[in-house]
Amino acid sequence: MGAAELNKKSKKRKAADEAPAPVPFPEDVGLDMHSEDEGGDEAEADDEDDGEADEFPEIDTRSDSEGEDGSAGDEEEDESEDEEDEEESEADTEDDDLRIYPKPKTVISDITGQPKRVYPEIEPDYDSDSSTEDTPNRVGNIPMHWYDDLPHLGYDINGKKVLRAARGDELDKFLETVEDPSAWTSAFDKNIQMDKPLTEEELDLIRRLQENENPDAGYNPYEPTVEWFTGKGKEEVMPLSAAPEPKRRWVPSKWEKQKVMKIVRAIRQGRIIPNKPKTASSQPQSYAIWNDEPSNVPAPLPAPKPRLPTNAESYNPPEEYLPTEEERKQWEETDKEDRERDFMPQKYGALRLVPAYDQFIQERFSRQLDLYLAPRVQRVKLQIDPNSLIPKLPSPSSLKPFPVYKSLQVSHDGHRVRALSVSPDGAWAVSGDENGNVGLWEVMVGKEVKRWKFQGKVGAVEWCPRTDVSFFVVGIEEQLHFIIPPNLSTPILLATQTLLAPATLPPAPATPSPVKWVSTAAAASSSDSPILTLHLPPSSGLPKQVVWHRKGDYLSTVSSGEGQGGVWIHQISRRHSQAPFRKVKGSIQLVLFHPTKPHFFVATQRYVRMYNLAEQKLLKTLMPGIRWISCMDVHPSGDHLIVGGYDRKLCWFDLELSDKPYKILRYHTRALRSVHFHPTYPLFASSSDDGSIQVFHARVYNDLMTNPLIVPLKILRGHNIKDGLGVLQVRWCPRQPWLVSAGADGEVAVWCS
Repeated sequence: MGAAELNKKSKKRKAADEAPAPVPFPEDVGLDMHSEDEGGDEAEADDEDDGEADEFPEIDTRSDSEGEDGSAGDEEEDESEDEEDEEESEADTEDDDLRIYPKPKTVISDITGQPKRVYPEIEPDYDSDSSTEDTPNRVGNIPMHWYDDLPHLGYDINGKKVLRAARGDELDKFLETVEDPSAWTSAFDKNIQMDKPLTEEELDLIRRLQENENPDAGYNPYEPTVEWFTGKGKEEVMPLSAAPEPKRRWVPSKWEKQKVMKIVRAIRQGRIIPNKPKTASSQPQSYAIWNDEPSNVPAPLPAPKPRLPTNAESYNPPEEYLPTEEERKQWEETDKEDRERDFMPQKYGALRLVPAYDQFIQERFSRQLDLYLAPRVQRVKLQIDPNSLIPKLPSPSSLKPFPVYKSLQVSHDGHRVRALSVSPDGAWAVSGDENGNVGLWEVMVGKEVKRWKFQGKVGAVEWCPRTDVSFFVVGIEEQLHFIIPPNLSTPILLATQTLLAPATLPPAPATPSPVKWVSTAAAASSSDSPILTLHLPPSSGLPKQVVWHRKGDYLSTVSSGEGQGGVWIHQISRRHSQAPFRKVKGSIQLVLFHPTKPHFFVATQRYVRMYNLAEQKLLKTLMPGIRWISCMDVHPSGDHLIVGGYDRKLCWFDLELSDKPYKILRYHTRALRSVHFHPTYPLFASSSDDGSIQVFHARVYNDLMTNPLIVPLKILRGHNIKDGLGVLQVRWCPRQPWLVSAGADGEVAVWCS
């Protein structure tokens, strides 16, 4: 018993001795009730105490240390406390012989200021097993990540912090597994943040789960079957129910007897006629219940919805809806079939004053009658406006500028003009025909400045895209001629001569090339003859395409010859040529350089393959679905490609989207000959053998979720069809929305906006 409890009991006894004892009964009843351990004197004292009412003890606001300076009454209390402490100490000495647990200490609490008992911590014996102890962390079933940022993991049974155990890195874990062979039989305990060894039972349970066995080791899946209802001597013994047989099972039912006799009397009196037996057939009858034909009856049509109420049906309609006396009299005189409405609008001051609708039942009946009698037909024909099926495209007038008329025309004396190119500044154009004539003329006025004559057909003409130099390449039979135009400024002329005919030639490559580079000295060169000539290998054929890399150092040519010699890549600075393919699959029609990446497009008759020149591998194969590819061009951004074919198709490819065409355009009536993207404006053009040029608006968005906007703008007609051929080549002016076209009729036209 604590000191506080002893203090309260002593005060209670003292207050009971001082208070007068009221008599609870008028006479002594003479009943004595003794406990087993109490004597007679104590019982008498208890009898005296039972007749007294205890007073509530007063609360002493002083601390325990102030007891020394108390009054005489406190001294008496202390004496009584000492006596009780002596008695308790005697009892404690007697109990100490019987208790095996440690003796507590009484200390003063720092929080409440009251005495409390504190037991010492239990120290286990030397040979005790620590695995039988409970977990020191007593935080309970809570998320342990709450303690991630704290140095402790929780609290033990005494409220002290359980510090986090030090954990090593992965190397330390590996070394522990090497040194301790039994480390693999431990598991990480999140509650104590340590590796806890697993018992034999837990390891056996894990093994059984891994082998898909029953986790219970005592489970026997092959126990003998208990024959409950069969077997010798068990035919009539039912162990599942030992209840006796009910009486209704062996006593005839009187109610059933009455029902049967009632049916028998009805049959005798003729009130119930049994069915006539059917003629028995020797053949068995079978019914295919699953082979029923589906019903051809159409599903019932939904009922038409009744019309919605208007202002006239309102209980408080506007004044203009209320009828006048003349209108009311006229409505009453009209027959029901001829009335416009089945009711007269009425006005009520409140909704609660509105009576029941007297025509409700009649209207419901009429509606049901109409649904039953009136035929309803479901209309299969769709009422669609054809204009709504046309996609909403912006007006061409809002997409200006684009070419709309022929500004000027340059003649090549009736020879087919297959080659055409425009200078990077857009001021000059060069064109070549099948008679070997190459003409240089000004785009603004159409005046021819210079004309060169070559032996054989001119297959391709292409201007170098560099702006610090100025020259163009002419492709004729197995030769490439580099020509410097006249009237150049001195710095550009010197830079061009140094590039094409350097004073010191670069070192010869380790692998010799069959392409021969022959140049004329810069001092002896003139604009009348080529300054550099490339002799392609024999049987290469006529170069039908010359395409430049955007930096102007590399150019590629496609010749009409079959095999490996059809495609060549030439480098101007090193004066070296090489064939990029060892083995060619199919007949190569066209090639293109990617504008921003080291990618190379190669078009055969049916496919377009994209190669990575830096890694020398195939990236993807595009399948346009065209029987024979005739032309191809890549968008300045490098993400889109257009391919035209002789079967009148124009395919737009989104290179990031798929290897199938994003959109297929069929605007031309005959084979496509040329397609070209504008370098700066969102425009592209296509030419065909039908003599027309289609101009499209092609806006590409940076957002990958937005599709390109392709809008047809203008059809340009001005070239004549000759020998079944129309417009053979189209090129854009780099700085203006102008288009230059060359046709089979020997004319070169400039189309302006």
